[in-house]
Parts: sequence; C-alpha cells; structure tokens
Amino acid sequence: MVIILEWLNTQLLKMEWLSNLVALLVGEAFGLDINSRIGGSIHFFIYDVIKIFMLLIVLIFTISYIQSYFPPEKTRKILANFTGISANILGALLGTVTPFCSCSSIPLFIGFTSAGLPIGVTFSFLISSPLVDLASVILLASIFNWKIAIAYVVVGIMLAVIGGTIISKAKLERFVEPFVFGNKVLEMEQEVLSTRERIEYAKEQVLVIIKKVWLYIIIGVGIGAAIHNWIPETVISAVLGQDKWYSVLVATLVGVPMYADIFGTLPIAEALVLKGVGIGTALAFMMAVTALSLPSMIMLKQVIKKELLAIFIGLVTTGIIIIGYVFNAYSYLLI
Repeated sequence: MVIILEWLNTQLLKMEWLSNLVALLVGEAFGLDINSRIGGSIHFFIYDVIKIFMLLIVLIFTISYIQSYFPPEKTRKILANFTGISANILGALLGTVTPFCSCSSIPLFIGFTSAGLPIGVTFSFLISSPLVDLASVILLASIFNWKIAIAYVVVGIMLAVIGGTIISKAKLERFVEPFVFGNKVLEMEQEVLSTRERIEYAKEQVLVIIKKVWLYIIIGVGIGAAIHNWIPETVISAVLGQDKWYSVLVATLVGVPMYADIFGTLPIAEALVLKGVGIGTALAFMMAVTALSLPSMIMLKQVIKKELLAIFIGLVTTGIIIIGYVFNAYSYLLI
C-alpha cells in the first residue's frame, strides 16, 4: 500500500514522468543540457507550467462541482446557526471550500454583516477563503510534500480562527461603515441544480479561473526559473537564508504590497526553497501575497474604517510572521 501511494504521489502529483519527458524534449529538440543555466531554466519553465495547468484544470473542475452546493446565501445560512468560537471555526472551514477570492471582500462583507453575522466570523471566512484553497493545497503537495501541505492547512485555519476571534472579542463593529448595517438582505429561494448544470458550472469555473490566473502562473514560473538557475545561491542566502533571523520579516513585508495569485507564487516559493531558503520563509511570502493583496485591501477599505483595516492587516501579518518562524524552526519534521 505504501509503495502504491508513493507511486501515485510521484507520478500523479509530482508528475515525474512529465519531468523526464520535458528533459528529453529539451535535450533532443533544443540540444541543451538541463544541468546548464539555459537548459535548466527551459526545463523548469515548461515542466512547471504544464504541471500546474494540468493539475489546476482537474482540481478546479472537481472543487467547483463541490462548491456548487455552497452558494453565498447557503453559506450565510449555515454560519448563522453557530455562535462564538465554533462560528469562527466553521467560517474558516467554509472558507476553504467556497469559491470566493480575496477580491470578493465587499459583497461578502456587506452580505454577511447585513444578515447579522458577527464581523469576527466574516473575517475568519475572509482570511481562510483565499489562503487555504483546496487546489493550492494539492499543488503544495505536488511541489513539496503532504506533510507541508497539511501543516499549511492547519496553520492557515488557525490564523483565520484566531484573527476572527480577536476581532469578535474586541467589539470593533463601530469601525464598520454605517451603510453596511443598513443594507437590506433579500432572502432568495435557492435554485436546485441538476447534475448536468453542476457539471456545466464546473466547466465555466475552469475557464473563468484559468483566464484570471494564467498570466500570474506564467510570470511566477518565469521568476521561479530565473531564481533557480540564474541568481547565485549566495545572493539569496545573504537576504533570505535560513540562518538569517530577519528572513521571514523581509519575505512577509515584501509580499504584503504585491498583487499575485497563489498559483503564481507557488513556483517562486519552490525555487526559493531549492536555493536554500527556509520553508517557513517561502510560505510566509506566499501567504502575505495571497491574504493581503493590495487590491483586496483597497476594496475592503470601502466598507470598514482605517482603524479596523489596520488591525486586520496587523493581525494577519503578525500571524504570518509567527507561522514562518515556526515552520523554519520545525522544518526538519516536515521534510
């Protein structure tokens, strides 16, 4: 059984067969040695692009089919049945399986808050939704391993629950724009979809999401190939080396103002780790880009006051930094 699981992980997730095929292509078609800078860069780029797109198409279709059972109104109704920390936990868990990215902040915040949900529960959902996407978790396993992927899920959900709970306990509703509470929620009968309609919805989601992320994937893989084959390890180690106490801080602060999709940051994280950067440092960069993208913060500012936005950014940033240092300290347990 162990041998079968290892084979499935190697061939289906890591796609070793594809790596070997691309290596043959680079050698035969281009006449390049994959151990050279140019050959290695071309191999890294072609292999990662094809692998990520193949996995994404399968995963987005599967997850979108599941997500068709969780429209925003149904998600809100489920959350309304819980209170306290259990509501924060459920909000974080629902965020991992529902089809909302960080740029859905305004309609989600207005809809959930207008319906009477505590803002802390909404924030647990908003932290978890872009951070712990099921597709990205499986891609993490394909790039690193299942231990790292599962640990990432656990700490991502913990961050969402703790962040939302702190916001709930602090009673920060006064920092929400008044019009949010005055917005009326229209109760609508949920449409029951047939199996064919769910399949069509899943196909549409594949096209929609691929159109949104393809450029970030290409750019991310390109940056990853450059880091892996052209930037000397000594340069990267000098800034983000595992022995540098400030590496996690730098990675997080660099990631916060950036705007990229998690699928575009994964190849960069992969290249950084291959160059000797700590797994915690690479994940901190990835989480900062994903959870605190500048456009989503600008959008969120339209419905909450600057005090609450600053608290939210501060909580998530602090949590990411702590997670980065913990991962670096205990990385030997995950590799």
